[in-house]
Amino acid sequence: MKIVITCKGDTLEAPMDPRFGRAENFFVYDTDTKDFIVFSNEQNVQAAQGAGIQAGQNVAQLGAQAVITGNVGPKAFRVLDQAGLKVYLGQFGTVKEAIAAFEAGKLQPTSSANKDGHWM
Repeated sequence: MKIVITCKGDTLEAPMDPRFGRAENFFVYDTDTKDFIVFSNEQNVQAAQGAGIQAGQNVAQLGAQAVITGNVGPKAFRVLDQAGLKVYLGQFGTVKEAIAAFEAGKLQPTSSANKDGHWM
């Protein structure tokens, strides 16, 4: 299974980025092979609007089945949900800690956004 963790670096020791739409990077981790690759979210970090929607579309195209992040807005959540991705919210120190929590079954998927939209 491929999971995406929002992060501020490109290693397992990188700190998680609590933002989804404006996260610095997306850490794509395969729980079966333990392989990973990191994708930059640079195009959305300074976007005037629509960062969550675009980020959600990008993550869906990466072939992930789940996302671990600190916060997600309603539009991004809708895109992820429609793409069939489960969203797990949590504040962890590093990518490695987030993966460990996921693999240990300590995370529960959310059924809604936990942040209000910027333009509501």
